[in-house]
Amino acid sequence: MSGRTITRAQLSEAVYQEVGLSRNESADLLEMVLEEISTALAQGEVVKISSFGSFSVRQKGQRVGRNPKTGEEVPILPRRVLVFRPSQLLKSQINASVKDGTAH
Repeated sequence: MSGRTITRAQLSEAVYQEVGLSRNESADLLEMVLEEISTALAQGEVVKISSFGSFSVRQKGQRVGRNPKTGEEVPILPRRVLVFRPSQLLKSQINASVKDGTAH
């Protein structure tokens, strides 16, 4: 892995380059999309993005964990976790880049 991270600024710039909106409009559009996704997930909805994947929130129950250092049992409280399931198309693209040797 290259450890490269794509930032909001880079995504906004990509929208600017592709769509032709102003930089401010591109940044606003990106923020609106991310806010809509965040709001839907916070409400427990599933967000599906065609050819990319789906995001959902899963409820995890309380369980007993262990402190790896001391071996002491510790209760892990119930919580909600974000789950991403990539689409078959995205999986294929990722695996194709590995086969081609273009993965970083």
